Amino acid sequence: MAPNENSQIQASVWLKPDQVDALRTAVYQTRPDYLQERDDAIIALMYDTGVRVGELVAIDVDHLREENTTLYLPGHIQKDYPTDNSPGAARIGLASDTTRTLTSYLARRWKDTPALFPSRSSDRITTEGVRQMFRRVAEAADVEPFRRDGSRGDPSDVTPHALRHSVAYRMMNVEDGNTLYDVRSRLRHRSIQTTERVYDHLIEV
Repeated sequence: MAPNENSQIQASVWLKPDQVDALRTAVYQTRPDYLQERDDAIIALMYDTGVRVGELVAIDVDHLREENTTLYLPGHIQKDYPTDNSPGAARIGLASDTTRTLTSYLARRWKDTPALFPSRSSDRITTEGVRQMFRRVAEAADVEPFRRDGSRGDPSDVTPHALRHSVAYRMMNVEDGNTLYDVRSRLRHRSIQTTERVYDHLIEV
């Protein structure tokens, strides 16, 4: 059974937009040529939508709709709170940069698989494969994430879930007009109380 939303604690580590840009740049400086566009597309999609790593690896090519401008996320691949019942399907509009990145990646990817993101040795990347990629590019970019206590973390603290927290930071402090309700909708929390508990401290005043 998935953990109850009430067990969630405040986001402990997050990145600012320029640090996410540094991760994407490091992909093209350090990753094998044939994996560069895949890894860039992974970061772009996660930072745009806030999908969890377990959801990301389950996404298929045909979950991209309307010329790659919309991500259709079936209920059965979503992490659910507080029970094992699948939530309803979600339709997530994608930013124009994400659409361009995905379209370029799909046009030239080295392996034709139903899964959106294959790996070198398999038709579908694993959650650990995504985590390893994040560790490598964060080390290469020397990204030091921000911590809840005001200090800076190490590149090894940069994880897919830290990127999910970074979506909340961006929506509340960089983009105009968003509220915690918008963050809740984007991150697909069951309740606004969860969003407040996890992210209220990220709001700059």
